[in-house]
Amino acid sequence: MDLEQLAELRTPEGSAALAAAAEVAGGDPLAAAAALRSTGVPAGLAAAALTQAELRRRAVGKFGAIAARMFFTRAGLEQATRGVVAQRRADRLRAAGVTTLADLGCGLGADALAAARAGIRVYGVEADPVTAAMAAANAEATGLADRFTVECGDATEFDVSRVDGVFCDPARRRSGRRIFDPNAYSPPWDFVVGLAERVPRTVVKVAPGLDHALIPPGAEAEWVSVDGDLVEAALWCGELAAVPRRATVLTEKGGPGASGNAGPAVATHRQTGTGRAEAPVAHELTGSGTVEAPVGPVRRYVYDPDPAVVRAHLVAELAGELDATLGDPAIAYLYAETPTPTPFGRCLEVTDVLPFSLKRLRALLRERRVGRVEILKRGSALEPEKLRRDLKLTGNEPASLLLTRVAGAPTVLIARPVPPA
Repeated sequence: MDLEQLAELRTPEGSAALAAAAEVAGGDPLAAAAALRSTGVPAGLAAAALTQAELRRRAVGKFGAIAARMFFTRAGLEQATRGVVAQRRADRLRAAGVTTLADLGCGLGADALAAARAGIRVYGVEADPVTAAMAAANAEATGLADRFTVECGDATEFDVSRVDGVFCDPARRRSGRRIFDPNAYSPPWDFVVGLAERVPRTVVKVAPGLDHALIPPGAEAEWVSVDGDLVEAALWCGELAAVPRRATVLTEKGGPGASGNAGPAVATHRQTGTGRAEAPVAHELTGSGTVEAPVGPVRRYVYDPDPAVVRAHLVAELAGELDATLGDPAIAYLYAETPTPTPFGRCLEVTDVLPFSLKRLRALLRERRVGRVEILKRGSALEPEKLRRDLKLTGNEPASLLLTRVAGAPTVLIARPVPPA
């Protein structure tokens, strides 16, 4: 996609091509291209329209129905914030009093659009000309061009004195490859963390694997999961920092808890006609991130904490809520005598505990007529799919296997999920 192709897609002929592409996309791409060209659409325009149609289909999971009116690049869609996460962040910024926001490195505009819907005036800055043009097109397509404008330029040169809040999502990829050195981000890490000294209300989106040593002093580090998948982390700086660490568990599928386990019901995520996400219940666990959970024996129930809890180093806080202990100080499985409803982890009932032995495990599963296994692991080097083949299961009963360590020893737990309350 280049600027000329984008401009062509935004003409009446381009709009017609996009509508036609939406009808044939999703199947054989060659057949779809042939069908589109047979209606008189030029080959170049047909290819661009089909690419957008496919990206729009994929984008529905992040943006909802409004994705059908937006423009995307493959890389931009992959890195865009999910709508439910962006809207929650925007609402928190608005509640903190932010009225004007600089989105430095706005990409396709996912976060900026959410902030604009929340009533914030957003100034987006994007270095890539095509991406900047798409962000502007998305602002128009969603009816938010009066509150979200985009300039193509260097984020480090934007005058942040014009705004009372900053959101920055530094680029962590180059030529499709991940960048692991923060100083190689764009903008570089030193500039990013320095924003908090210039604008008291600053939020930085970071990779979920962020090294805790990089968290600026006084900042709140938040990890967010959606439907049990860890999707991002963010640093809330200055006046926005409320606690040292926060784990936020959201759901778009509805039902109890992040992992389908017993716990408070969570609203299903939907999109309104304007693209605003109907906010789900956000379950939040907070703490210092420095407390260590007590260690004890394997007990009747085992909890597999949500990845946001693990990455936020809040396993000890969860253990306190569940009256649970670790079986190994380095492994984030929690053990308790009674099942406690929680949205912060999945609970299973332990039926067997044995030192890992393929021969012994295979014999026990055959004795139980187990033919379907779910394999979870923490602290084990075993490959689940290889183990599945090596077990040579033939029965029809289900079971959950947890590959782990207990007091440093390789251990396998046989368990069954605790049904929702």
